[in-house]
Amino acid sequence: MAKANINTKTGFTIIEVVLVLAIAGLIFLMVFVALPALQRSQRDTARRNDLARVDTSLVQYHTNNQGTNNGSNLPIASGSPWEGTATFNNDNCSNTACRFVRNYMNAGTDTTTNTFQDPDGTYYGMQIIDFNATTYPDGFNYQSVANTTQMNHIIYVLNGARCNGEVAVGDTARHFAIIYRLEGAGTYCIDDQ
Repeated sequence: MAKANINTKTGFTIIEVVLVLAIAGLIFLMVFVALPALQRSQRDTARRNDLARVDTSLVQYHTNNQGTNNGSNLPIASGSPWEGTATFNNDNCSNTACRFVRNYMNAGTDTTTNTFQDPDGTYYGMQIIDFNATTYPDGFNYQSVANTTQMNHIIYVLNGARCNGEVAVGDTARHFAIIYRLEGAGTYCIDDQ
């Protein structure tokens, strides 16, 4: 009769366990590194779509008000940019940009509640200015697109401009460019041409 081997045990060795844990850790690390970049990219895509809506609404505004702005394409606003707010009322919506957002960007919705929000939940602000002005409101410089504190959540609409990559360049008064700082990198410029 053969003697059974009592010392034979089945299971994982320490090396196998460490190898599986190392592979799992590497997979988790890749997911946690790639996930924020993917989310940023998705928010930037939503912002580009929002700017396309602004572009369409500005063209609609111009069509509805043709010839009422001294030959200019848009209602030029003076002073500081309109900082987006949750609600619209007579006290906080006297700015031209605010009235544009209320009447055109929230079309068909409650005109007292602002629904025009950045994908991160912050309300968009807006500034409509003349590109060829000698001085810009609030110290804005259309070429200083790297100034993140100045451009955060503010949509700049530049009358008399067109896009050249990420910046605006002068054009006729009948055209406009829209500039917004993206979260991922750089700015996004869209125009009506």
